[in-house]
Amino acid sequence: MPYYKIDGVTPVVHPSAYVHPTATLIGDVIIGEGCYVGPGACLRGDFGRITMEEESNIQDNCVVHGFSDSHTLIRKHGHIGHGAVLHGCIIGEDALIGMNSVVMDYAEVGEGSIIAASSFIKNRFTCPPRSLVMGSPGKIVRSVTDDELKWKQTGTREYIELSKRCLTSMVECNPLNAIEENRPTLQSRSHQPKS
Repeated sequence: MPYYKIDGVTPVVHPSAYVHPTATLIGDVIIGEGCYVGPGACLRGDFGRITMEEESNIQDNCVVHGFSDSHTLIRKHGHIGHGAVLHGCIIGEDALIGMNSVVMDYAEVGEGSIIAASSFIKNRFTCPPRSLVMGSPGKIVRSVTDDELKWKQTGTREYIELSKRCLTSMVECNPLNAIEENRPTLQSRSHQPKS
């Protein structure tokens, strides 16, 4: 069971959200409508509150936490890549946090911004909307282009759909011993890495 109450505070998960059975939600965690929480993610609301707004996603092996009285907030359509760590920060609407990035306390990532993979965003960092941030420590390198924002939004839509697919078709199973004849394939998706 991935859900744990602490000090009388129980996680809240909207019925249309998908939380993988290997993810862990503790205490003051609020998962909104149409959200996706991937395998191995840990949202530990045993000190401060954690909120995922509508149709945001947290992917595999992410860690979300914060100090007492903090509120780690992922706004609508926030997109948190594999292995990222968020600690007491605010991720703006339609922003993307790249894989293995770390966003520290009281940082605020502006709406429509992109944090490049493996970036380190120091505490109290702020960036305006549509900023491209890279490096360790992260620095604003330029504005996010219309094409980049569109690419990000396409990826987020894939995760909104994935949440629905998981709720309707994902089931635990035993593996097969061999590849079956006429093995089905997953539907091809148009979203590809940005060059």
